[in-house]
Amino acid sequence: MTQKNILVTGGAGFIGSHLVDRLLSEGSWHVTVVDDFNDFYPPAIKRANIADHLKSENYRLIEADIRDDEKLAEIFGETKFDVIAHLAARAGVRPSLSEPKLYMETNINGTVNLLELAREHGIKQFVFGSSSSVYGINEKVPFAEDDRIFQPISPYAATKAAGELICHTYSHLYDIRTVCLRFFTVFGARQRPDLAIHKFSKLISEGKTIQVFGDGSSRRDYTYIDDIIEGVRAAIDYDKSIHEVFNLGESQTVTLSELIELIEQSLDLHAIIDRQPWQPGDVPATYADITKSRQLLDYNPKTKIQDGIPKFVEWFLNSR
Repeated sequence: MTQKNILVTGGAGFIGSHLVDRLLSEGSWHVTVVDDFNDFYPPAIKRANIADHLKSENYRLIEADIRDDEKLAEIFGETKFDVIAHLAARAGVRPSLSEPKLYMETNINGTVNLLELAREHGIKQFVFGSSSSVYGINEKVPFAEDDRIFQPISPYAATKAAGELICHTYSHLYDIRTVCLRFFTVFGARQRPDLAIHKFSKLISEGKTIQVFGDGSSRRDYTYIDDIIEGVRAAIDYDKSIHEVFNLGESQTVTLSELIELIEQSLDLHAIIDRQPWQPGDVPATYADITKSRQLLDYNPKTKIQDGIPKFVEWFLNSR
């Protein structure tokens, strides 16, 4: 069997490490991961994510920052990649409010560095991890890929929208197929500790207060990690057009209050809630129209939030 070479940036993170699991399990990929193990959350978490990957002869880990174009050029000089799955980013809406420059440098310049190397080395498949946050305050629901994305309300969202536009430019000019995936609130095993489901589970299990911003009526389209990986895997093989944008969501929404209830039920504990004002940068709702993803990627999410939360809580309790 001829092996293909894939570069997964951010491959030690939450979504990236699950993608690497999938690729290594197929046996037909040699996976190179670039991750900088920055201090956004404890690097030991990422080390644990990749512990099993390091045992594979089809896996190579390179600790590098995607802003470092010289190091990236060295990596591309050593390996001819067939595909780039670009999942590395400074993540999170709220943290981006206090460090917009860092988010711009990493998420925009880092993406350009990778696209430039794809152009230079003739790599024709580039998958870009985008976000539902690009929709901003979108009054039309559910959100469809052809909705306007020119009114982001956080630096993070702006960097992801910019990344999509840059991908389109490189597709148009340099014949690189770019597939942009708008992830909708991903959860599951290995979820980052700063994200609501993980953070709430930890605090509730410790009998500590959880901060709830707003009145609990904000709605999110929570998407289980296994479903997201199915979508990413399909995007790696996608060949029907030179540039495409896809929503990857569950296409159902739950309120923040309903989410907390599900976590309470799974932990069999009661949450102590400290209500706080609405936060700048937060959107009132996210809701994915996945018609296009169903048609072109054969994307078919299977795990409802009511089933996914107990699975997450089981992982959380076993991983402490």
